[in-house]
Amino acid sequence: MDLLSSKWLVNLLVCCLFVGVGCNSVEKKIYVNLNYTVPCVRLLNATHQIGCQSHLSGNVGVLHVLESEENLDWVLHSGLTPPYLVILESSLFTRSIMMKLKNGSSRVAGVAVVTPNANPSQGTSPHTSCPNENTGVYTENYDPTMARCNVTVWNPLGTGLSYEEFDFPIFAMKEDNDTQVIRQCYMDHNRAGNGSTPQYPLCAMQLYSHMSAVTDTATCMRRNNINFSLSPEMVCDPLSDFNVWASTRPLNNTAKGHKEGESVVLAAARLDSRSFFFDIAPGAESGVSGFVALLAAAHALRNATQEAPPPRNILYAFFHGETFDYIGSSRMVYDMEKNNFAVDLDNIHSVLEVGQVCIFMSCVKKLILRLQSAASGLNVSVEEPGFSQPLPPSSFQRFLRARPIPGVVIEDHRSAFTNSFYESMYDNAEYLNISYPPDLTPDEQLEYVTDTAKALTEVATVVARTLYIQAGGAESRLGSINADPQMVTRILYGFLVRSNNSWFQQLIPSDLVSHLTDRPTNFYVGVAQQPGKPTLLVQYLLANLTGIVVSDTCFNNCVFVLLPQMYSYLWVQGAAPPNSTERVGFCMRSAARLSKALSPAFDLHEYTSKDYSTWTESRWKTIKGRIFLVASHELEVNFWASPAPRRLLGGASFCPPL
Repeated sequence: MDLLSSKWLVNLLVCCLFVGVGCNSVEKKIYVNLNYTVPCVRLLNATHQIGCQSHLSGNVGVLHVLESEENLDWVLHSGLTPPYLVILESSLFTRSIMMKLKNGSSRVAGVAVVTPNANPSQGTSPHTSCPNENTGVYTENYDPTMARCNVTVWNPLGTGLSYEEFDFPIFAMKEDNDTQVIRQCYMDHNRAGNGSTPQYPLCAMQLYSHMSAVTDTATCMRRNNINFSLSPEMVCDPLSDFNVWASTRPLNNTAKGHKEGESVVLAAARLDSRSFFFDIAPGAESGVSGFVALLAAAHALRNATQEAPPPRNILYAFFHGETFDYIGSSRMVYDMEKNNFAVDLDNIHSVLEVGQVCIFMSCVKKLILRLQSAASGLNVSVEEPGFSQPLPPSSFQRFLRARPIPGVVIEDHRSAFTNSFYESMYDNAEYLNISYPPDLTPDEQLEYVTDTAKALTEVATVVARTLYIQAGGAESRLGSINADPQMVTRILYGFLVRSNNSWFQQLIPSDLVSHLTDRPTNFYVGVAQQPGKPTLLVQYLLANLTGIVVSDTCFNNCVFVLLPQMYSYLWVQGAAPPNSTERVGFCMRSAARLSKALSPAFDLHEYTSKDYSTWTESRWKTIKGRIFLVASHELEVNFWASPAPRRLLGGASFCPPL
């Protein structure tokens, strides 16, 4: 067979592989684009960079489906057609394998991880074993014996993989039709049998995820400020979003700083989470369980704090960016210190955080007794650890760095985390045992009270009653303070199963409906200059759960109300009456507000700060993946040397050369 015939044979194979793909362009004849790909992206801080990236034109490699760790030799040494793009089943996405691939990166073009439809049986966490170890309360100057997890390793399953740097792209792919096509392509063209070498054409993949920023945050922020043109190209952005907060008694948000005679109990939870892949951060136990319990507690306290207001105010705070060195809480503390928040640190009486378990031993015995009293009659056990240990990672640490404030952090473990999938893509609804009977419609699932929701309702009730007592309320009223399991199950469903549900739709304005999706919410903090989807959902939930309806206020009066800034007013689209398709909107008056969750380091231009978070995210232009058949190098050379124009439509050599 002559060379020209060989080229047409390659093209025939390409067309046969991609049956059903439109042939209205050469590209569509050659490539199959992958529909669902989520990359690992590059992040930077004061000292270094982590994450992954591709070359500017993408990384191309011959597909190799890794079947076991022993099979790595083909990729790293014996395979004859490097570089390889390795397909990993999730069970092989381990630190051991990834570090071997990293160290042999001259033969590795990239990695694609197939995310399973069910969680693995063994726990794993790509986070560090000592989260936020450098920015908490324990330092070389304050109790250094407890710093850096010297006493307790909080996340013993942590591999630190999320904090490694890889010079090739790593993508996550769903277990769906794309992965079936990839496996079939590999089996048909690349898998060697009986010791033989695979013959061309070979199945290859190209991954695009080129990152603009390099080295560290100081370098990328300096490049951001170099103005060689009228429209300078930004290369990185600070990780940032907004905190959500509200109070049981409204606070004048126009007059910032100290409020004379105001004593505030701070009730806190964190909003964000992360995993190795930036767009898959369900954070079910890491974050969602805590802030859902606090939302339910705030709802349970609405009537009690209005009918019999306790002497102290309760301020609910939902902090964003806590995963990355306490961005949200450090910002609120900074704003309080600079008289740029509705209250200052002198107004803070105590802190109760729904997150991890810890005790500030010298001042918190009364809080423990109140927790135990509030749990009376419920299926919740409140116990002290029984031994001296440091605070686990928690927002409370940032307040303690500023001054000694008494407080408690509530969680379900005495020492090391019980969360087997801390900050991983498996920290999801399945891990919390949120499941539904078969054949339920989405609306029926929304209303179905799961066992998880019942248990979390008990926790929320304890939190609400404790806050009421801590604020000075009468213990005789505790029996009337109860969280609503129906409310809890709806919130869990909305965040961990699908936000695009009939209840969430009622509680937001029409222009936010497009943000709702049929999949779990991603709680990665991101770099948006506007509030992200989780932030807005929590803000509107908090407003609806703690506020009141201003029934005679139209849309314009609600949005543009001119009153002293004691309340916020939010217009929501409401529900449609029976036998109607037109929703009836209403105005919610509440104390729910947003405040900036941007590290003070970026206001101070201290990009090498040791006191504040310095995390930034690189910018990128293209994120995509595609597969194709690639011809041998001999055919590629001949193709480009040939002057015959009709051969332009012939070979698969349009594919990027390896």
